[in-house]
Amino acid sequence: MIDSHCHLDHQPLFENLNKVLQNSKKVGVEKILTISTTNESFKNVKKIVALDPIIFGSIGIHPHETAKDHMNIDFIVDEFKNNKKIIGVGETGLDYYYENSDRDKQIESFKVHIEASIKCNCPIIVHSRSAEEDTYKILSEYSKYKPKILMHCFTGSKTFADKLLELNSFFSASGIITFKNSKDLQLTFKTIPNEKILIETDSPFLAPTPMRGKKNEPSFIDFTLDHLAKIKNIDKSKMDLITTRNFNKLFFENDS
Repeated sequence: MIDSHCHLDHQPLFENLNKVLQNSKKVGVEKILTISTTNESFKNVKKIVALDPIIFGSIGIHPHETAKDHMNIDFIVDEFKNNKKIIGVGETGLDYYYENSDRDKQIESFKVHIEASIKCNCPIIVHSRSAEEDTYKILSEYSKYKPKILMHCFTGSKTFADKLLELNSFFSASGIITFKNSKDLQLTFKTIPNEKILIETDSPFLAPTPMRGKKNEPSFIDFTLDHLAKIKNIDKSKMDLITTRNFNKLFFENDS
């Protein structure tokens, strides 16, 4: 199993990192991607990825933080090229639900990240909430460059998923797919091709059923994998192989 999106620099994960890694390895997690959300976060990500061979990281500014934090294209590209454990750009995108940052700032930052990911020939890790139209519009503007799109913690509509598939996007299933009130999302994942699906925890947030109410951690990816396998009507071990292969193809094969 691979946890394609978590935040190991957040508490309580960071202060318990040895135990978190121990728990992850115990259930069979073979890679963990810890995600940058600010410049300060990225400094911590760089330290964390050096602690264990199974940990990899990304570089980017979360849309919530774009009002007060910024990275330019050259900085992202240089940092990516100078650290082999940094394998993606993001978390970037648009969040019109909370609107913690001005929409124009979010859009400007999103475009910087997309352009940097194209220069790096690496995946762009996209957060999209209540912003389907603008997210698709902006990503499609870059379609001729064939960006490697990963829709993190995908909770969008089937219509949105279908449009994103036209851009050759990948979709990451989080613990939300285990929630009772996520029937529409479960149906959407049922229709997304198997070769386009990854799994994630987004820990320490969004603990899956039956761990709801607890602080999430990468080892809980096992519950999300189990539920995804049931949604897709596939043996769990086969679903594990599929999602692991998809992650490795997206992040480690320079084929496009």
